[in-house]
Amino acid sequence: MTEDVDALMARVRRHDADAFETLYDAYHRIVYGVALRVLGDRAGAEDVTQTVFLKLWNAPNLFRGGNFAAWLARVTRNRALDVVRGRNVRAEAELPEALPENESMEDAAFARIDAERVRSALAALPPEQREPIELGFFGGVTHQEIARRFQTPLGTVKTRIRSGLRRLRTALDEAVTV
Repeated sequence: MTEDVDALMARVRRHDADAFETLYDAYHRIVYGVALRVLGDRAGAEDVTQTVFLKLWNAPNLFRGGNFAAWLARVTRNRALDVVRGRNVRAEAELPEALPENESMEDAAFARIDAERVRSALAALPPEQREPIELGFFGGVTHQEIARRFQTPLGTVKTRIRSGLRRLRTALDEAVTV
């Protein structure tokens, strides 16, 4: 990404659609992946992804700085958990009104390819980086809990996650350019 997240978010706060599109392009796979992991269904993950990015566009001041990817993953996880809770309240046994269009199936295929790239890149990380990332992003475990589980200082856990995410981003960028 040529521009840092803080600068992009400042532009999004001024309703700059290009900045929003740049953020979407850079982070929609993470949002979709977290939602899919929590919900276990593609259509729901797509809905949550759309909801999260609409929320970002309509209320950009909710992000107050820090690790944007982690914040976005946490927002996504919380929204997906809301959906799960809603499903538990009212079990849906109805058929959908319309069948998915070919474009939806195509999007799902591309999302699967992206998810496979992420899984491969994640598997290539050393365990001390991969395991905290998996627990934090996909398991919803806090950094403090990860530190307790691994009996590692909190700062070390955060450094390992940050380093692992950098390596993951580099691997994914290289996979896209190949």
